[in-house]
Amino acid sequence: MPTNAIVKGSVMWNLWHGCHKLSPGCKHCYVYRGDVKRDVDSSVVSQTKNFDLPIRRKRNGDYKVPSGTMVYTCFTSDFFIEDADLWRMEAWAMMRERSDLNFMMITKRIDRFAQNLPEDWGDGYENVTICCTVENQMCADYRLPIYKAAPIKHKIIICEPLLEKIDLSAFDIGMWIEQIVVGGESGYEARPCDFDWVMELHNVCVENDIAFWFKQTGAKFIKGKKLYSIKRQLQHSQARKAGINFK
Repeated sequence: MPTNAIVKGSVMWNLWHGCHKLSPGCKHCYVYRGDVKRDVDSSVVSQTKNFDLPIRRKRNGDYKVPSGTMVYTCFTSDFFIEDADLWRMEAWAMMRERSDLNFMMITKRIDRFAQNLPEDWGDGYENVTICCTVENQMCADYRLPIYKAAPIKHKIIICEPLLEKIDLSAFDIGMWIEQIVVGGESGYEARPCDFDWVMELHNVCVENDIAFWFKQTGAKFIKGKKLYSIKRQLQHSQARKAGINFK
């Protein structure tokens, strides 16, 4: 999720930076694109200077991050990437300490979830939302059964970048998903996103009474069999103008 999608009353917590491309959705990763401009090697995973951000305190002893803040977690890496195994338990401890904050993370590595939990996880921390990315049918078929079975309090499916039509009918999503977020791919090399694919996911959400958010069109957007090139600054507003967000 780009920083311009962050809402008021929120903070970005990139506790480590860098990742390894894993699946088709990673091909034109926005983190890699940004790092190239700064001459940074995106494949090197390193702890950042903001690692302890949630538990930093002011001189009077109060936490710097106010209670109730939404904390977008690890958006320039993947929280479950292997390279961060040595740091993850400390990260969980900070989330446990700051039970008054709401942490949200997105992963393509839900298959590493079970082996990387704190001992007191139980059926999940109430203040942690773990989102699972499924950019095509192959990823949906592999990741969603694992995601469905995982003990997580709050679950959101991220279909971004949406690369093809995705059929979610086999996953009984109405029983365990809170929201589906859909978006096209950004960047000059973006692959097209078809409005028909977006609407199919929208209709599934309406049928199952699940929140739906069409976050952005992407740079190349197909509607009515016509391909449009959408400028970066208009991709979010054009998605809103479609008027299909639900709940």
